[in-house]
Amino acid sequence: MTSREAPPDTGDRARAVLRSVAALGALTAVLPLNAAVTGALLLRRPRRVPAGPPGAARRTVLISGGKMTKALQLARSFHAAGHRVVLAETSRYRLTGHRFSRAVDAFHVVPQPDAEDYARALLRIVRDEDVDVYVPVCSPKASFYDALARRTLDAHCEVVHVDSTTIETLDDKDRFAAAAAGLGLPVPDTHRITDPRQVEAFDFPDDGTRYVLKSIAYDPVRRMDLTLLPRPTPEETSAFARSLPISTGNPWILQEFVEGEEFCTHSTVRGGRVRLHCCCRSSAFQLNYEHVDDPEIEAWVTRFVGALGLTGQASFDFIRGRDGVARAIECNPRTHSAITMFYDHPGVAGAYLEDDGDVVLPTASSRPTSWLYHEAWQALRHPATAAGRLRTVLRSKDAIFDPGDPLPFLLVHHLQIPRLILGNLLRAKPWVKVDFNIGKLVEPAGD
Repeated sequence: MTSREAPPDTGDRARAVLRSVAALGALTAVLPLNAAVTGALLLRRPRRVPAGPPGAARRTVLISGGKMTKALQLARSFHAAGHRVVLAETSRYRLTGHRFSRAVDAFHVVPQPDAEDYARALLRIVRDEDVDVYVPVCSPKASFYDALARRTLDAHCEVVHVDSTTIETLDDKDRFAAAAAGLGLPVPDTHRITDPRQVEAFDFPDDGTRYVLKSIAYDPVRRMDLTLLPRPTPEETSAFARSLPISTGNPWILQEFVEGEEFCTHSTVRGGRVRLHCCCRSSAFQLNYEHVDDPEIEAWVTRFVGALGLTGQASFDFIRGRDGVARAIECNPRTHSAITMFYDHPGVAGAYLEDDGDVVLPTASSRPTSWLYHEAWQALRHPATAAGRLRTVLRSKDAIFDPGDPLPFLLVHHLQIPRLILGNLLRAKPWVKVDFNIGKLVEPAGD
């Protein structure tokens, strides 16, 4: 579902209203079918409480980022292992469909991560719910503040997240590239840019090497813009650089563009040791995940996290160039949506909670994961892709739908998302797309 980013004139407001009405109409049209399936499953499948984990105490696990599918998947994984799950989310997303999951024992609303009382609010939940372990499922914005919150929470529960010093390196694309290069690990040529004049003065190689500009801070809209530099003329290169909000307070990177196959990874790490790992082929707006065994990439990740002694969750983006070398483009120190591939693995909870054991990989029998509503909407928008998207749906598992836990699939699509669209409709506010995976509207200058 898409809309255009444009100045808020009368025409754009009208288009925003029409887009929102159309989206609400489409979701309403399929509501009866979804509700009927959900109702039948609820009648057939009574709730079963899993036995406690064998040989270990039942623990209470707090998971943030409740609107996101990856939080739901972790909740289900901990619940299936016999642990108690507390889910948290901010007020705007308090009606997330995931709070109604059978895997969730309690739900709490927390302030925005950058609010002054964010860490104190987490601490209140930890105390009230007797939380043993906090697993942040971070947005890009929240990852830094969850690292800061560790200073408050560490004395009261374990936090499976990197510390505030380390996150400043991992979340900064320039510092990350420098850290990896310092370990002898392959990364693209990367330069920090704080003024468009640095791009104008840059000595682009004459061997055909191209570069792209990428925001260091998360930009939900521009992150998919891979305009190649230099442009045909210096004037065009300058104009493009000056069109971006580059400044000392909002630095970007100028990074070598490596043409090749893209991969994304997720790793859960304890004491520098990889406990859970997966790797997938990727794209700019990825909503399909299928594990691929890539020893080179796994070795890269293992060496990097080991050298830094990380504890937490780290997701990496790689490109394997024409020379066959896999280069890491960036690190996102938070949960990756590829964690949905572990929907049938009994060892996920142990990987998060225990230091020892074999590395947990997706099972050989697990199917790729996708999002049915995303595939259906894209098929409607682009009919020529319908056959391919149908094949994707038939060979994969929907990341939200679970016959034994059907309410999230109904309420994400027919409560959580419609409520957000309705809010934008009432304000005639545009949105770029519905992200069914993250459970939000992607908006210009949004979160």
